[in-house]
Amino acid sequence: MSEKKINLSSAQIEDYLKHHPDFFHGHLHLLEQMSIPHPSGTAISLISKQLELFRNKHLELESQLNSLIDIARDNDISFIRMHKLTLALLEASTLEQAIANIDVVLADYFLTDFVAVRIIKDCPDSAITNLFITPNSEDLLPFLKELTSNQPKCGRPTLAQAKVLFGDSAIEVKSCAIIPMNFTELEGILAIGSREEDRFHYSMGNLFLNQMSEIIGTRLISLLRSLKDGI
Repeated sequence: MSEKKINLSSAQIEDYLKHHPDFFHGHLHLLEQMSIPHPSGTAISLISKQLELFRNKHLELESQLNSLIDIARDNDISFIRMHKLTLALLEASTLEQAIANIDVVLADYFLTDFVAVRIIKDCPDSAITNLFITPNSEDLLPFLKELTSNQPKCGRPTLAQAKVLFGDSAIEVKSCAIIPMNFTELEGILAIGSREEDRFHYSMGNLFLNQMSEIIGTRLISLLRSLKDGI
């Protein structure tokens, strides 16, 4: 059924607006489509309201644009950091070199104060202290939630977690990212910590943390194979 068209005279519209002075409060979008001669008087005019709407919309769009620029800039920085990390890992020919390069790159390019890599595997003859944790070790208990969910955790670590990861420096760590490495040929934990409480916040996204885990984990798997073949 078609709607019946209602024709209103200008006098009727004027009378309606007089009795409903707040009509445009709920219909601000109409002001953007209206053409109104410049008014006089001290009360705020419709054309002034139009300008206010356009100004606010401009500021909103400008804010959105600046946010997009900031995101793009952050993505560029993250890409450069990941590139440096990848090169550093590829340059390492031994497990010891890889761990040393990870420490340097994460400190220099990711601005971290503490780095820890823990591989869940029996390997008592490792030259790197605390690199390996046996699968049945009690040291894994504080990380059951992270290892089970396979999702990074950002924020302040528990004291038990910090002691396993950072040893004597545990009390200095105010925030960190605990990133599980759960691959077919490698299980472990990557952790990066900071003396700043807000450096690794719980609301941080996981995209780059997961990518970091994949890059490091893939290279460690290759080096562990070489170590096994050498033995």
